[in-house]
Amino acid sequence: MPPISNDWAKYLKPEYGKPYYKELYLKINEEYRTHKIFPPAEDIFNAFHLTPLHNVKAVILGQDPYHNDGQAHGLCFSVKPPVDPPPSLVNIYQELHDDLGCYIPNNGYLTKWAEQGVLMLNTVLTVRAHQANSHRGIGWEEFTDAAIRILNEQDRPIVFILWGRPAQMKEKMLNNPNHLILKAPHPSPLSAYRGFFGSKPFSKTNQFLEEHGIEPIDWQIENI
Repeated sequence: MPPISNDWAKYLKPEYGKPYYKELYLKINEEYRTHKIFPPAEDIFNAFHLTPLHNVKAVILGQDPYHNDGQAHGLCFSVKPPVDPPPSLVNIYQELHDDLGCYIPNNGYLTKWAEQGVLMLNTVLTVRAHQANSHRGIGWEEFTDAAIRILNEQDRPIVFILWGRPAQMKEKMLNNPNHLILKAPHPSPLSAYRGFFGSKPFSKTNQFLEEHGIEPIDWQIENI
């Protein structure tokens, strides 16, 4: 796991000395030695690498990485080309089209969002190949909860986009009145029609940012 070297490092440093993190570190190293694990080890912390703390404008919380070959690269919901966008991302693009009129791109590579200040964070950062949620409960949740608490304590406005119940369970940590919390059902095909479609998270995020004098997000992912 390459160390986090930007401004996140100072804030997350206390976690590295805690017993849970030491156990997590040993467990993850063992998993990579003995199983096929996603994302590649060098991509585990990409959400933090690509979106420094001082640059975070919005947070999208996912659950755990995609578990099929070539998909996960450390940003929730994102896949590397030429992998086709998975069903949840297809629905995200549909809502983005309906909300802001963005065209639906031919790829699912969301680094453009991350580089503009959208922290694309899964609550669990690794997974065994073809076994969804296989690394739930081994310590990642404690680590990403620490990141969410750090974000909550920032004195500037941040938008938290919580899709689905696991993400919404983090709301109890978000008690800073500076921030905006947007909640909707998960964009998966199982739940998108229960209120994800029509929730307009992208325009609401940009409206909030602009009201606070912050540059809005260009949500259009371009064709490759």
